[in-house]
Amino acid sequence: MKRDMELVRAILTVLEEHPHGFAPSVVKLEGYTEDAIGFHCHIMAEAGLITGRAVTSLASTSPSLEPKVLTWEGYEFLENTKNPELWQQTKDMINGLGGASFSVWSSVAAKVVMKNLGLDV
Repeated sequence: MKRDMELVRAILTVLEEHPHGFAPSVVKLEGYTEDAIGFHCHIMAEAGLITGRAVTSLASTSPSLEPKVLTWEGYEFLENTKNPELWQQTKDMINGLGGASFSVWSSVAAKVVMKNLGLDV
């Protein structure tokens, strides 16, 4: 399964919007399967964006994780990608390369924010 940064951002948004700090009991996003969401939660936990509970079983078709909370790093990435215009600028820069690692995504998003604040770095 390919990593989908739109899905990563959508999951972070759902977790942030939940009023109690904990993730909702079920994360559902239109256009995404339960397997895709569970897998992305799994790799997001590996990246330190969220914490959660592994729910992979012998019957699972891919690794899966039930999200619990956003981490500081998750909030940082979300804040830098929350604005749709800045997110589009970030995607345009990276898609022009054909893809990039998460650390590059995070760095580019932060630089786009800084540039839009007039703080070219």
